[in-house]
Amino acid sequence: MTNTINEYTDEQGKSPYAQWLGALRDVRAKAKIIMQVDKMELGLFGDVEPIGEGLSELRIHYGPGYRVYYGKEGQTVYLLLCGGDKSTQPKDIKKAKEYWKEHKRRNQHDT
Repeated sequence: MTNTINEYTDEQGKSPYAQWLGALRDVRAKAKIIMQVDKMELGLFGDVEPIGEGLSELRIHYGPGYRVYYGKEGQTVYLLLCGGDKSTQPKDIKKAKEYWKEHKRRNQHDT
């Protein structure tokens, strides 16, 4: 069974994860992050740590210690919220939790 990986978008339709990834200048880092996210579709999550409120942090051991924050919806759907590195971790976790709450709030009204 494969997983579905989606990106959170804000009310303007922008993805904080895609914006973060697009701003990275290190092409090797981008490739490693994309490869690890692609592996998530196959159920190969690698180094993951729960961060509370139903969210997790995917750790990529390269450069400054890149992180991708995501939440799980249902059995096989994952929502990429944002990214960062070890130096911005507390701020990134706070943002991920805010994005997750906003996503839940918006989807609650859609049902």
